[in-house]
Amino acid sequence: MQRFREGNHKKTAVVTVRTAPRDRRRAIVSFGGITVPAALGRSGTTPFKREGDGATPIAAMRLLHGYVRGDHVRLPPTALSMTRIGKDLLWCDQPEHPAYNRPVRKRPGAPFRPSHEEMMRADGLYDICLVLDWNIRSRARNRGSAIFFHLIKPGYQPTAGCVAVSLADMKRLIRFMRKGTVVRVL
Repeated sequence: MQRFREGNHKKTAVVTVRTAPRDRRRAIVSFGGITVPAALGRSGTTPFKREGDGATPIAAMRLLHGYVRGDHVRLPPTALSMTRIGKDLLWCDQPEHPAYNRPVRKRPGAPFRPSHEEMMRADGLYDICLVLDWNIRSRARNRGSAIFFHLIKPGYQPTAGCVAVSLADMKRLIRFMRKGTVVRVL
């Protein structure tokens, strides 16, 4: 029988997101000795995520990659693959569309008509936007789309189902994140 040896395995970094005691739309995020406040979906958390329900899924989701609005934010060093957001970048959230829960691009003179989110937002929420593997690698219609780890609205207002932190806190956390880091919502 083989014995487990400490040095023979890869340790996966885990970002823990715990619902706040008095408001299920708020959370405490802990990662690598850093603890920061966060906002969750307007409907709190759920183990049964559905498109448009406003809830944050209770799940362990891996970080895949991220987006940055380079004209607004200077990104600290990170091992996470980051793509600069352009005016043409959208995220499809229409369950019947083949690009459901995928990034899409609008073409000049040919707008993308299915339901979608603009990634270059005027409010700055996606100035740093990390993509969580919720319903992406194995997609199912209506299971929920665009679950991101992004920036907060003033006053920690609830999200549409994402996890959101302040810009200062994101800059502290992102330095230690990489592809495969697990964001565990409890």
